[in-house]
Amino acid sequence: MPYALVHYHELALKGRNRGFFEQRLIQHLGNSLKNTNVTEIKSLSGRIRIAFTNESSWADVQDRIRHTFGVANYSLAHSLPIDYSAPDIMPLCKAIETALQSITYETFRVTTKRADKRFSKTSVELNREIGAHVCAATGKRVRLNGADVNVVVEIVDHTAYFSLVKYPGPGGLPTGISRNVLCLISGGIDSPVAAYRMMKRGCKAVFVHFHGRPYLSRTSEEKVHDLVSLLARYQLAARLYLVPFGDIQRQIVLGSPAPIRVVLYRRMMMRIAEQLAEKEHCWGLVTGDSLGQVASQTAENLQIVSQVAHLPILRPLIGMDKIEITNEAERIGTFETSIEPDQDCCTLFVPPHPNTRCRPDAIQQAEAALPIQNMVRAGIEAAELAELSFHASQSPSPYGRGPG
Repeated sequence: MPYALVHYHELALKGRNRGFFEQRLIQHLGNSLKNTNVTEIKSLSGRIRIAFTNESSWADVQDRIRHTFGVANYSLAHSLPIDYSAPDIMPLCKAIETALQSITYETFRVTTKRADKRFSKTSVELNREIGAHVCAATGKRVRLNGADVNVVVEIVDHTAYFSLVKYPGPGGLPTGISRNVLCLISGGIDSPVAAYRMMKRGCKAVFVHFHGRPYLSRTSEEKVHDLVSLLARYQLAARLYLVPFGDIQRQIVLGSPAPIRVVLYRRMMMRIAEQLAEKEHCWGLVTGDSLGQVASQTAENLQIVSQVAHLPILRPLIGMDKIEITNEAERIGTFETSIEPDQDCCTLFVPPHPNTRCRPDAIQQAEAALPIQNMVRAGIEAAELAELSFHASQSPSPYGRGPG
């Protein structure tokens, strides 16, 4: 029977809480691997074993594991029982020899990990004996550094597991460990990366997108729906609030000086987002801000925007530059969608020369002339909710039902 052996790293450092974190990872793997031919998910010593009936389904199993936070690395493994009292490793050697026939290589190495030290042979002895057998049987050379293939052997619970390829996982903490956060997501490059980074730390992300209707088309909503669908793959489901912001922007334009409008927009978004966050039991708001990247993200303007929120505002990209953010977007698969053209509310009613250092008294004076509470209430009442699920038989509507 084929197995997937899943290894974790950070979870192993949790001391007496390690069991709780491991069980949450197992639970999420179980939810992710529904509707596959996986028959068992079991905790072993420092690793998780996933049994499935047919190796032909490995591609599907692998894809689900690599989208699971908490997984440091994983491999496709095969197993043989092994007798601790009278260890005969010849069946293991022959099985490895047979498996190596399926790949092309010139050099190899053997790396043994004994999770169970009751096995009498040391890791070095196993490396030497298995390596000698493979050399004699195949004529290939051992190379300890930079080998074409690394044969990993793991001795656990009277069983020897071996694998030929180790795949990296996303790392981080299991989904939900760190509770809910509300992520403000645009159609750009930055905010999906910010959401991903918080999800990787165990947060479950709820999303809110402010769009320009009725003055702009639905293209930004459709684009954000695609971005959230990509991110929802990691937590299996996501809720996306779509807030029409065009009329709110228009009221701000009619009642405030042009240079400070962008900051007023952002403060209004924070007020609406915070009420949605409380509804969703979120402990923080997440933005894609990067210090100094645009006028609204200077230190002075970020401070003024933060003043309207009571919940913590989390800015995981604050110290990253655009190249670093773009590279991460490419790695996690959101970049190609983010660069598609759209009509975003950020381009609506934007002044040509926004103020990079808004004065608090000017902001307060402008907001005093606006019906702030009515505008927030209008945004909340007009919000639409889309619910996305990885296991849904068909894609949900991006425009969903209202939040009430």
